[in-house]
Amino acid sequence: MNARRWTAGLLAAVAAVALVGCTSKGQEKTCTTTTDGIFECAPDQRSAPPKVAGELLLGGTYDVSQARGQVVVVNFWGSWCAPCRAEADDLEAVYQATKGSGVNFLGINVQDSRDKAKAFEKGRVTYPSLFDPSSKTALALDIPPNSVPATVVLDRDGRIAAVIRAAVKQEGLQPIVERIAAEKPAPN
Repeated sequence: MNARRWTAGLLAAVAAVALVGCTSKGQEKTCTTTTDGIFECAPDQRSAPPKVAGELLLGGTYDVSQARGQVVVVNFWGSWCAPCRAEADDLEAVYQATKGSGVNFLGINVQDSRDKAKAFEKGRVTYPSLFDPSSKTALALDIPPNSVPATVVLDRDGRIAAVIRAAVKQEGLQPIVERIAAEKPAPN
């Protein structure tokens, strides 16, 4: 019974942290939470775009602000993470199914060595990953480094539209990505 209470408390804390990404100008607004822990924010409830930039695992740099006008699916992963291995094929399948509709994917490798991260990614995914061994990017997005895997979907304006704090399956992620991709960008 104590383990259940502790788990419930932990889930409530994670939910509270996730909702931080759905606040606007300091005014708290609630986002929709599904029974399986997916947080989705309506366009008028989304906060300013987060800063996501850094060194790519295979060399070069990436800045998500250069992807404005595209939906960006950001997945936090580690080579040491069994659920990350389980979801890799599903992430790649959603990427392949949606990239033609203006959707980009970006992995963010956390708490890992470069060699292990490269070996993990080879043959699993074709989209790029940032190398973030210190989890700075995760912390900037209010994703605790121990919350891996986690997937964040940014809308065409770069704002957080959805947060999934568990391994994803294609049948769960793809409809969310397609729905967000179908939205019109906010008027300037």
